[in-house]
Amino acid sequence: MPTLDPVTPLTHLGAFKGYGIELEYMIVDRDSLAAEPLADRLLVDAAGQVVNEIEHGELAWSNELVAHVVELKTNGPADGLGGLAEHFHADVCAINQALSGHGACLLPTAMHPLFDPLLETVLWPYGQNEIYAAYDRIFGCKGHGWSNLQSMHINLPFANDEEFTRLHAGIRVVLPLIPALSASSPLEQGKASAWLDNRLRYYRDNQRRVPSISGQVIPEPVSSIEDYHRQILAPMYKAIAPLDPDEILADDWLNSRAAIARFERQTIEIRIIDLQECPAADLAIAELVVALVRAFYDEKLADFASQQAMETSTLADCLFLAAERGSKAVIEHAGYLELLGIDKPMTAGQIWQLLLERLTDVSAGSRALLLKLIKRGTLAEAIMAHLGDRPNPDAIKHCYRKLAQCLQDNQLF
Repeated sequence: MPTLDPVTPLTHLGAFKGYGIELEYMIVDRDSLAAEPLADRLLVDAAGQVVNEIEHGELAWSNELVAHVVELKTNGPADGLGGLAEHFHADVCAINQALSGHGACLLPTAMHPLFDPLLETVLWPYGQNEIYAAYDRIFGCKGHGWSNLQSMHINLPFANDEEFTRLHAGIRVVLPLIPALSASSPLEQGKASAWLDNRLRYYRDNQRRVPSISGQVIPEPVSSIEDYHRQILAPMYKAIAPLDPDEILADDWLNSRAAIARFERQTIEIRIIDLQECPAADLAIAELVVALVRAFYDEKLADFASQQAMETSTLADCLFLAAERGSKAVIEHAGYLELLGIDKPMTAGQIWQLLLERLTDVSAGSRALLLKLIKRGTLAEAIMAHLGDRPNPDAIKHCYRKLAQCLQDNQLF
């Protein structure tokens, strides 16, 4: 879904000179885990008015589409990713304390495992609700792809056309591996999904009424900002126009590819990273993803022309394979493997292990956590190993209460 109230613009910052991180959490009853539409109890300004966003020191808290989700994000550009996990964890604890009086807490992972969107969705009635109403009218927002998908977004800045083009190329070829590191949505309404990253399946399909909005999810290669507008944004605006005559949705956030340009703040936003069980895991994954993007940006793994030459359909095939099978997905495409500096088929987990060894821009603390995470497999794989193929509701609730405790304690599952 769109980011309507962005973090403070990173305008004019050069590539890798600032970072914006956003983490989304569902609010649930502490015992039953039923979704609770309590975001308005958290987002109250000094005058006592419910607002879309409040500042909270280093972070900001906000809401966008549904009343049972709250988003935590950097309050302006962060100089680096180090230390952010601690800020996010502190605010998670503060929100849990505020929710405790309502018998509620925050729940991690990218999809609530028992949520029924037809019965439990409550749209956010405040602020920019004309935008939410337009989405609901055109696409119908009472579905998992709208009201039950929590993610981490990474915003990376660019200062000019050249930086934009290089950054877009590097992000584009990193995207297919991300679900093999971050998948955390293996359950849907109490049943095991066919995909470990079920959220990404909904992300792909929830706006199929207007196919140009998400395209193949992997963005097309572009040669400039002007080319991006021509290839990606213009067709999307033209396609939505008959359904949106007042042009309420005619903005770059309508784009639902895996990474999108946010021109008002001069960033590219990576949008397909499933939320993890704790901020330490989220930020460690962010460090590794950014380090790999930077290696491509600096042409340390493959030159710009080779990155641009990768077919969108090939990258999309690898993306959805990883979304389905997680770290065990076998990447066989020779051209993509060559781009990564690998000479034979490997599982995506093995590829991440190898890349972690080669990339030096990952902090020692995150590196240690990532080694554990890669050895364990994605959070989705860990959840299913814990539950088995046919989990019952009581077992699911017990498991996800443990995950809620991992969030409170900032520890891996």
